[in-house]
Amino acid sequence: MSEPSRFDRGHTDDLMTFLTASPSPYHAVANAAERLEKAGFRQVSETDAWEGTSGGKYVLRGGAIVAWYVPEGATPHTPFRIVGAHTDSPNLRVKPRPDTGAHGWRQVAVEIYGGPLLNSWLDRDLGLAGRLTLRDGSTRLVDVGRPLLRVPQLAIHLDRSVTADGLKLDKQRHLQPVWGLGNDMRDGDLIAFLEEEAGLAAGQVTGWDLMTHSVEPPAYLGRDQELLAGPRMDNLLSVHAGTAALTAVATGGEKLPYIPVLAAFDHEENGSQSDTGADGPLLGSVLERSVFARGGSYEDRARAFAGTVCLSSDTGHAVHPNYGERHDPTHHPRVNGGPILKVNVNNRYATDGTGRAIFAAACEKADVPFQSFVSNNSMPCGTTIGPITAARHGIRTVDIGVAILSMHSARELCGDADPYLLANALAAFLEG
Repeated sequence: MSEPSRFDRGHTDDLMTFLTASPSPYHAVANAAERLEKAGFRQVSETDAWEGTSGGKYVLRGGAIVAWYVPEGATPHTPFRIVGAHTDSPNLRVKPRPDTGAHGWRQVAVEIYGGPLLNSWLDRDLGLAGRLTLRDGSTRLVDVGRPLLRVPQLAIHLDRSVTADGLKLDKQRHLQPVWGLGNDMRDGDLIAFLEEEAGLAAGQVTGWDLMTHSVEPPAYLGRDQELLAGPRMDNLLSVHAGTAALTAVATGGEKLPYIPVLAAFDHEENGSQSDTGADGPLLGSVLERSVFARGGSYEDRARAFAGTVCLSSDTGHAVHPNYGERHDPTHHPRVNGGPILKVNVNNRYATDGTGRAIFAAACEKADVPFQSFVSNNSMPCGTTIGPITAARHGIRTVDIGVAILSMHSARELCGDADPYLLANALAAFLEG
């Protein structure tokens, strides 16, 4: 497979649609589930008994989804091939008492989620999205996708030190967005507004998980439009690619030697320690129940896990044209150069030599180029769900991804071909 033509962008066009429709982890898993349903997958409840029949299945839990396809002839000890990703992105999230304000301005009280580039949220038109929980325990997704909020930056005339000392933001005082005018603010104003937006009766909402998002749509950028700018590519780019790869493999008619799996977790940006995070029990529970539903024993479970491989797919750092010295001098991943293989000998990434060989084989099968990434020795290295997955489940894990700029900004930048190349490599990996 050669690099796609600039006029053949179906996958990347679809990624733009997915990003726009997924302003929160809850929307992302709902959209992934909808695509899986169209491919013949069916949702199973964690509270029901599971059957060992072949076909596509998925579990939803909050902002996480685990989907798998059991091919005909799979045994209880058939290993899994897993694409791992995460659904959350750094942003500003609404506090339990959201209504606040000062000096005639209505504001929304927010808390910082993850490690966002704070300046990227200033003077940007923001919407509000997430999950509402109702009195009867049910949930409703909500997305105010129009300009609703704004975090106004202080004019330079009132802080001349910005020129000399740079911008310094206090997370508590300087990042509360405005959304209107008035001094008659009362507790419940924001939630009442969202009840109306969601078509709910007043007083129905008793809980919420809400977050801001940029309402500027994704767009191709540059003279030749070979770049893609958009929100939440860390890491919905991988969720989208993994969903596309799994559905392609499940509907491709090929005899599969493995059980292909997509595991997209929440809360990676703040440590993965939750019931929907990679450090929680969700993945292990699903894999074990799949083995047992096919009549397997604990011995079968051990055999299946021993032969299982996970590709932890997350965005990584492309070489920055203005900060080249921050990168390792011999490793300069470039956009549209194909997916990156992430290596760190201190296990911030889970890749080892055997994992590299597995990924290289998948890329060769898909005719996809790949690049290697390591951090500059003088810079701290980030991490992913990869080491967590490997340590928690004893599963061989390989860290990969797509090289981007502006990671953790409200709006990130990648190459237009790389999402397509990643999806093809993932599909080849899942096929085995």
